[in-house]
This record gives sequence, structure tokens and C-alpha cells, in this order.
Amino acid sequence: MRKSYGTSFPAVEWLKRTFVWLALGGALFATSAFAQAPPGSPVKLVVLGDSLSAGLGLPAAAAFPAQLEKALQNKGLNVAIDNAGVSGDTASGGLERLDWSVPPGTQGVILELGANDALRGLDPKVTRAALEDILKRLKARGVAVLLCGMLAPPNFGTEYATQFNAIFPDLAREYGVPLYPFFLDGVAANTKLNQADGMHPTADGIAVIVKKIMPMVEPFVRGISAQKK
Repeated sequence: MRKSYGTSFPAVEWLKRTFVWLALGGALFATSAFAQAPPGSPVKLVVLGDSLSAGLGLPAAAAFPAQLEKALQNKGLNVAIDNAGVSGDTASGGLERLDWSVPPGTQGVILELGANDALRGLDPKVTRAALEDILKRLKARGVAVLLCGMLAPPNFGTEYATQFNAIFPDLAREYGVPLYPFFLDGVAANTKLNQADGMHPTADGIAVIVKKIMPMVEPFVRGISAQKK
């Protein structure tokens, strides 16, 4: 069984820090996908990720995609979100399954990968290359992307962490996509918001993630919706 985020280390106080929101930078990718959706149809999103977004240990309705979909609908947005999270997946694994995980007609992707790369100490160049290839291929398809950042554990040293942590803001700037700096912001190292393994969020933990990411996801979805009109 492949390790997923949270099976290798105890609670991570090193992750409990304050994060600065990055501006919603750049325009959405070219929108050939929008033409496929008839007027009045929901905005079709896919969360491409690992166990953190897949909802390991949780009922489907409590997983990140389901809770986010409900929160957006409560804001009056017509949206449908597919859960394409695979526990234990790396950025390279997400790249390998990209075509079937993000089916035709998808208009936006929330990209949440990299946690397992960091836990395994994979070469940051490999992680960067895989994420970059995902961004390139989605851009070519006209699919908008919101990139979720991740941080490396301290076990592999400062140099590794510096290289790994730079992947996400660097790619966001290069490809003009919005970046949510740290997917587990507000949840990491909080025992009340994590399951017994100390790393995978509980349903309440997911609710915190959804609340924190909403100020970025809402304009992301509204931008896609506006392109459909």
C-alpha cells in the first residue's frame, strides 16, 4: 500500500504558521471548454488531488469536493464538482491519470497535489515538472486551474524545503493561475480538526479548509461562469 499524506509523520507543528493570501493573479486560461456547456448548465469542476481532497476516512458527503460544492451552491452558484482525489497519489501520479480524471467538458480544476511528494522526499524537480505538465495540458484544453500549495516537512532539511515550497508560487506566476498558498492552512497540527493519524482532516477540518479557500474559489468560479455567457 502506498503511503498517503499523514501516514508517515506525527502532528506537524512546523506547519502551523500564518500564510499571506496571494492575489488572484492572471487571467483564466483560454476557454474552449466553455463553449461545450449549454446556457443554464452548471460550471463543471474537478478536484484533482490526493487523500487530503479525496476525503480519506470520511463519508463522501464530508469530503472536500462535496463540502465545497455545497458552500458554492449556498452562494447561489450553479456548480458541479467531481472528486478526482486518489489516496497516496503524487504529482506524477496525477499527471499519468489526467486525461481520465479530468473528462471532456470540465471547465475548471482545483489542483491539490504534492503532499506525498514532500513526505517521500522526492526530487522537487520531478514534482515541479509533473505539475507544470498538468498546467500545460489543461491550458491547451482551455481548462481554468486554481493551484493549491503544499509545504515540505522539515525532515529533509532547509535546502529541500526551500526548493519544494517554491514550486507552487513559481508555477502560479509563470502560468498566470490563482494560488491558494497552503491547502491545510488553519487545520495542520490542530488535533481537534484531524483524524487519529494527526494529518488527515476530520469533517470539521474540511469545513475549515472550505471556509478559508472560499474567498479564492468563489471568484474563480464566477469568472468561469461569466465566460459561458
